[in-house]
Amino acid sequence: MPTYEYACPKCGHEFELFQSMRDEPLKKCPKCKKVGVKRLIGGGAGLIFKGTGFYITDYKKKSGGGSSEGGEGKPAAPAAASKPAAPAAPAPAPAKQ
Repeated sequence: MPTYEYACPKCGHEFELFQSMRDEPLKKCPKCKKVGVKRLIGGGAGLIFKGTGFYITDYKKKSGGGSSEGGEGKPAAPAAASKPAAPAAPAPAPAKQ
């Protein structure tokens, strides 16, 4: 439920009221009891996200040796598979005649 700001143009009283979005705006000032209170347009408060999944660190792999960047979710390839294969032993030279 949001907090609304009100101002009474007759007595100058400014106040905030925590009320449902479905509730009708106030019409009477709580201080002077006169009709004519205006609801002000507020800047609002920042959004508050509770729980997990809102930060990049929540998606990083928590176990294993390295962390994969970009959050691809694929396991890292073994170190041996990422290196090029060593060249095979040279073929024996043909015999001279």
